[in-house]
Amino acid sequence: MHILWLVRTTLPQAAAACGLAGASDVSGSWLTGQLAALRACPDLHLTVLCVGKEDADGTADGVHYRVVRDTAAFAPLLQAERPDLVHIWGTEFDPAAVMADAARASGLPVLFSVQGVMRDCAAHLCDGVPEKYRRSGALWHAMDKIIPGELLDNMQASFDALAAKEAAALADARYVTGRTAFDRAACAALAPHARYYPCNETLRPLFYTGTLWHARDFAAAPVLLLPQGNYPLKNLHTVIKALPAVLAEYGDAELRIAGWPPLDKGPLLRPVIDRMFPYKLYCKRLAAQLGVTEHIRYTGPLDAAAMRQAYLEADAFLLPSGCENSPNSLGEAMLLGLPCVASAVGGIPSMLANGTEGLLYGDALDADALARAVLQVLHSPDGGAAMGRAARARALQTHDAARNAADLLHIYESILQEEHP
Repeated sequence: MHILWLVRTTLPQAAAACGLAGASDVSGSWLTGQLAALRACPDLHLTVLCVGKEDADGTADGVHYRVVRDTAAFAPLLQAERPDLVHIWGTEFDPAAVMADAARASGLPVLFSVQGVMRDCAAHLCDGVPEKYRRSGALWHAMDKIIPGELLDNMQASFDALAAKEAAALADARYVTGRTAFDRAACAALAPHARYYPCNETLRPLFYTGTLWHARDFAAAPVLLLPQGNYPLKNLHTVIKALPAVLAEYGDAELRIAGWPPLDKGPLLRPVIDRMFPYKLYCKRLAAQLGVTEHIRYTGPLDAAAMRQAYLEADAFLLPSGCENSPNSLGEAMLLGLPCVASAVGGIPSMLANGTEGLLYGDALDADALARAVLQVLHSPDGGAAMGRAARARALQTHDAARNAADLLHIYESILQEEHP
């Protein structure tokens, strides 16, 4: 059975096999775990095609890797490789549509893996952000063409375009795979002619072994970890609004945000940068208004090992997003046993049981509900350890590498049997 994967970034395994270890577009996504588990399957011949910045190919551990810049290479590559099935990871990026058309022209079945659901992400992208930050004038759009910023109306247009591409890709899909009740419902609407196959994700190997989280003796200084805060869908603004209630009881509490802090090039350029990055400006102003600025710290970008350590050094993991499908950061936190507080949106309730494995709150924009959930974790006699243990037990099942590899192989076999009975 020969399967060809299409992946939107250059996986680390592909970079190593193709001699591209220093390439700037290498991404160590969760697919590295899924790929590692599949390599042990003796009846599977796997070709991994990555969209990258330069053309390259190589072989490692029985997997053939190809990196291409130009989607015009897809059709001849299919003729050369002659796979039995094409598996496209993601639905909203341009090469996905090109590959789907090329595969169908060659008479090959196509399986789409739903990642996020862009329809819903676009709908909730700027929830809770005041209108004045969501619209930028002609001057700032002209500036953005010279020195790109993060104008929210541009970001909204980009998300809307991705949602349209997703809808177009799924409209004619015959086979899709997902992993939550949320994406199953989305596929029923967006891919009405497709057969849906459930298959969970296998996360980065580093999170399955080694030291687990344990409650710290934090006294009056708990650490809250937010995995992303650079764009409004991740809902940093609601966390900032929740902080005063937490600080009223834990005066030295700290919110740590994984990633870069807002740019600051000094007082002369600050007004320009602020206008080019309106969401960061809104969060900065909100934090100052509520008097919580000194309690917010950005970690800088974190690789897998540093992110693992950040989980272990936190007292609660926060995921207040306006929309998610099956966020990898939540799965990683659960695997380590870290108590989790999350909004009950999208696919999150399919991953985490409220009250036993973590705490979910209903409206992502409800800062009071978020603060109550955080305080419930911090007030618990065990610091949330029992919920963390239950979350880890659940995550070990959800993200079981061998089971997920077997499920994916079964999906491939079922499709090929249907195509060639």
